[in-house]
Amino acid sequence: MKVIMYGAEICPDCVKAKAHLEKAPNIVLDYRNITKNTALLKEFLAYRDHEKMFVPIKEKGKIGIPFFILEDGTKTFEIENYVNIKIPESDSGVNVCSIDGKGNC
Repeated sequence: MKVIMYGAEICPDCVKAKAHLEKAPNIVLDYRNITKNTALLKEFLAYRDHEKMFVPIKEKGKIGIPFFILEDGTKTFEIENYVNIKIPESDSGVNVCSIDGKGNC
């Protein structure tokens, strides 16, 4: 299965998800680092600005990464619901990607 993943190397959740997806034998990962260049950032922001699934994310001051698009067009923040992998939660139980450092990416 092909999976497009939008993320950033400065996001612990993204780093963890990317590592697990790269190890999965049935996954072809197309990783798109939104901090690599403006074109990739704009590509991600087009989804973030127009997809209803991002509304609660933005209301909470979160970025919305990692963000996944499956080969059938399904969009999700929860890749584990669609592929047979388990990504462990953060050691601290709190992710640090939000502006206040207390929430999820």
